[in-house]
Amino acid sequence: MLAWLRTNLFNNVFNSIVTLLLGTLLLYALMQAWIWGVGHAVWVADAEACGAVRGEGACWGVVAEKYRIIIFGRYPFGEQWRPLLATLLLMALLVASCMRMFWRRWLVAVWVVVLAVFFILMHGGALGLSVVETRLWGGLPLTILLASLSVVGAFPLAVLLALGRLSDLPVIRVLCTVYIELIRGVPLISVLFMASFLFPLFMPEGFTVDVLARVLVAMVLFAGAYLAEVIRGGLQAIPRGQYEAAAALGLSYWGMQRHIILPQALATVTPGIMNNFISTFKDTSLVTVVSLYELTGSLDLAVNSDTNWLPYKLEGYLFIAAIYFVFCFSLSRYSRWVERQVNRGRAH
Repeated sequence: MLAWLRTNLFNNVFNSIVTLLLGTLLLYALMQAWIWGVGHAVWVADAEACGAVRGEGACWGVVAEKYRIIIFGRYPFGEQWRPLLATLLLMALLVASCMRMFWRRWLVAVWVVVLAVFFILMHGGALGLSVVETRLWGGLPLTILLASLSVVGAFPLAVLLALGRLSDLPVIRVLCTVYIELIRGVPLISVLFMASFLFPLFMPEGFTVDVLARVLVAMVLFAGAYLAEVIRGGLQAIPRGQYEAAAALGLSYWGMQRHIILPQALATVTPGIMNNFISTFKDTSLVTVVSLYELTGSLDLAVNSDTNWLPYKLEGYLFIAAIYFVFCFSLSRYSRWVERQVNRGRAH
C-alpha cells in the first residue's frame, strides 16, 4: 500500500500537494455529511423534532412516516401484503435466473407461473382477492415489474433487429434500420406520451387497452432498439472465418447463429448489454409523466399531500436513490461476474 501511494499519489511535490488538498476537502465533506445525515439527524416520525433541527440535521422521520406510500404507492393500505409478496416472488425469480444452476429449460415455465401469480396477487379478482386496478399500482412493485418485463421482452426483439439489420435481404435490412433509427431518434418520454395519450385515439370506439400494458409495450420497443445496436456491434466483431467454418459444417442460418455466432457475440458485448439493462431500470422513473406512480412518483405523492413533511423531500429522494443504487450496483457486480466467466471460458 505504501509503495502504491508513493508511486501514484506522492511521486512528486505537485502531486503530493494536490493529494493533500483533495484529501482534506474529501474528509471535510464526509464529516459534514456524517454530522447532517447521522449526528444531528431525526429518525422518528416527529415533524416538530424535524423542524427543530432543520438545516442542521436530516429528517429521516419522513421515511419512517411515509415509507409504505413510497414503497407501494396508492395501493390500498389493507391489501399491501399482496404487492409485498408479489415483489418478493419476482425478485427471487430474478436472483435465481442469474445463477448458473437454474439455467434449465424449466426456468421458462417457472417465469410463466411466477408472472401469473404476480398479476393475480396485484390485480385480484381470483382466489377471493379484491380487484385493484392497475392505475393504483405503484412504488417498488411497479418499478421492478416494468424493468423486468422490459428487459425480458426487449432482449429477443433486439436479437432479431440486430440480425435483421445485418441481413442480406434488402427489405428486412431497411425495415430494421428504419425502426431502430426512428426509435433511437426520439426520447423515451415522447414514446410514453404517444403510447399513453395518442394510441387510444386510433382505437375503435369503446375499445381500450390498459395504460400499464401500453407503457410496457412502449418500454420494450424503446429498450429493444437500443439493445439491438449493442448486439449488432458484437455480431460485427465476430471474425468472418467463424461464419465460413459454420457454413462448412453444414449448419443452417439459424443453427449457425444459435450455436456459434450469437454466443460469441453476446459474450463480447456483455458490458454493453448490462449497461442497457441498468439504463432501462432507471428509465422506469419516467412513467410518472403518464400517471403511473413508481418509486419517484410515489415519493411525490407521499410528500406533496402532507405539508408537514414537504420540506423534507430531499431525505425521501436520498432514500429512493439508495434503493436504485442497490439494484444498479447489484447488476453491475453481476456483469463483472459474467465477464469473468466468459474470460475463463475463452482462456480454456
